[in-house]
Amino acid sequence: MPGITVSNLHFAYPGSPFRLRVEGLEVAEGGSLALLGPSGAGKTTLLRLMSGLVEPEKGTVKLGDQTLTGLSEAQRRAFRLSQIGLVFQDFALLDYLTVEENVLLPQRFRGGAALSEVALELAEKLEIRPHWKKLASQLSQGERQRVAIARALVHQPRFLFADEPTASLDAKRREIVIELLQDYSRKHGACLVIVTHDTDLIPRFPQHARVEDFTSSSS
Repeated sequence: MPGITVSNLHFAYPGSPFRLRVEGLEVAEGGSLALLGPSGAGKTTLLRLMSGLVEPEKGTVKLGDQTLTGLSEAQRRAFRLSQIGLVFQDFALLDYLTVEENVLLPQRFRGGAALSEVALELAEKLEIRPHWKKLASQLSQGERQRVAIARALVHQPRFLFADEPTASLDAKRREIVIELLQDYSRKHGACLVIVTHDTDLIPRFPQHARVEDFTSSSS
């Protein structure tokens, strides 16, 4: 299956001089891309456009053989639930649920086969198994980040988008997370796109792009 293809993409926030234009950007099946740039440069915006959370003014985003642009909001949501894993910068955990319940949320929303065995395997790799029955509200920032990563991977998506997935981690766990994400991408032929400000990660990603190359402050 093909990977990610972005073509002639234009986006602007209403009332803002910020403009984002991407003539072409591709990630091969099983490939990984790091989006780099300073805070406020538009990294998260581009990630949200690529994952179908935001619609562009014009242009296309194609994931595999599915063109996201032009789909209804409900259609994009259904595609995300089945095909996309998302790690949000603020983690987007539900504090009133346990770690286990948060990780298994994709199963609750999409149905299908039980994911408990996969979830526990991820919990062991990410060192969150001891917190399995704790409420998310009881966790540290680093623990919350790793729960968000487990949730993004548990349904074995074909496309994985992660916004600053190592920002709250120490050096040891940063290594665990990056190795896990890239190993998953290779083994499953999944496309991996991460947003990061950590220049130490650049050598780990054969493909990277600076978002400043796609943005401007004029119309």
